[in-house]
Amino acid sequence: MAASKSKMKTVFFCNECGYESPKWVGQCPACHAWNTMTEERVSTQKEKSTGNSVFRETAERVIASVNDISLEDEKRISTGMEELDRVLGGGVVPGSLTLVGGDPGIGKSTLLLQACRLMGNAGSKVLYISGEESLKQIKIRAERIGTFSGPMELMCETNLGIIEETIRERKPDIVVIDSIQTMFLEEISSAPGSVSQVRESTGVFLRIAKGLGVSIFIVGHVTKEGTVAGPRVLEHMVDTVLYFEGDRHASYRILRGVKNRFGSTNEIGVFEMRGEGLIEVKNPSEHMLEGRPKDASGCIVSCSMEGTRPILVEIQALVTRTSFGIPRRQAQGADYNRLNLLMAVLEKRVGLSLGDCDAYLNIAGGVKVTEPAIDLGIVMAVVSSFRNKPLPFTLAAFGEVGLSGEVRSISQIEGRVREAQKLGFESCLVPATCKENLKGIKGIKIYYVASVTEAIQYFGEL
Repeated sequence: MAASKSKMKTVFFCNECGYESPKWVGQCPACHAWNTMTEERVSTQKEKSTGNSVFRETAERVIASVNDISLEDEKRISTGMEELDRVLGGGVVPGSLTLVGGDPGIGKSTLLLQACRLMGNAGSKVLYISGEESLKQIKIRAERIGTFSGPMELMCETNLGIIEETIRERKPDIVVIDSIQTMFLEEISSAPGSVSQVRESTGVFLRIAKGLGVSIFIVGHVTKEGTVAGPRVLEHMVDTVLYFEGDRHASYRILRGVKNRFGSTNEIGVFEMRGEGLIEVKNPSEHMLEGRPKDASGCIVSCSMEGTRPILVEIQALVTRTSFGIPRRQAQGADYNRLNLLMAVLEKRVGLSLGDCDAYLNIAGGVKVTEPAIDLGIVMAVVSSFRNKPLPFTLAAFGEVGLSGEVRSISQIEGRVREAQKLGFESCLVPATCKENLKGIKGIKIYYVASVTEAIQYFGEL
């Protein structure tokens, strides 16, 4: 009788890649990360659910030539939200598995509930499964968002066996799982949210999505480092990974695709959080520049490309003499190390005495910009604040700055200049190497600069 019972054993899992080891090791043998092994108790009983093929719904093995495969019947499902469709690559692909991550309270559940409402009202069968909220709590949030008139169903469950059975019975078009950390398989003895539970649960949803052609959205909590909690293999298993970013105390939210098998990974969607839910921001540049101060030193506008979309952002710099022995440097929305690098270039190549100055950099609007195309804007803002001389209100600057003080070429320069022109800017500082690409633009004054020194010399003319 005792021999028929499943025995328990202790194993160690890597939090980064999911590697399983019978004993603890300091460095993971698979991904070589240090101190990532966590101890868990698992059953020695053979798990039948994880050994089956992802495509087990297919009765027979099919081998076909790539030229014989037709995509005419593969139509994407529109979410009803242009910003979300943009990030997904044009809509939801049938049979896809999408992971949505973000900080607590950022609006992940609100975004997916709004998308479910719009898709349900358009005729798609939607099943929203929550492991964190009751049906009444979801209803309270749904009433704030709007009217639900389509075939949308709610379910509160965490047992993956029951969920899989329900999906096969109801046959929905769209399924939302909120969240993956609350789901559990009875065959696995570890607690919900553990490495083994998250990995195996995702495998089950992957099999359901590919086998039944159901589009599944999975909500994933993030760690303090900003990555989805659980093994990194989770992100490799899904088709699309979306991160919902932004300060929870600010109104703007950015949905960024970091992995997409069906579209570009550089697109972003911009939303504004209001009382009635998330509102799409169709023209982010205009919203980001609202309330910009006039005749204030240390302020300039630059442009960042997010996929095919140019977004104008305001760069603010404050440079002042320090009261301490070591100057303080701080950057909000931009790379802190990049600020130090550019200030070193100004000291070495231009001769500005910034070694005894505190420097603070801010990208207004709560957005994060990592593109080097804003380097020239940062340089101009720092010099403007250091000299306490305002820059023209209708000036924009974009270009990458090298360690020799040169202003290097950037991509899609024409789209950046046209976006600035559309919003009423009268002049632009751009790299001299981009001159050939801007010959067809009229109605805006363009200053071509080859170095930081040359750009600063325009202070007398601007």
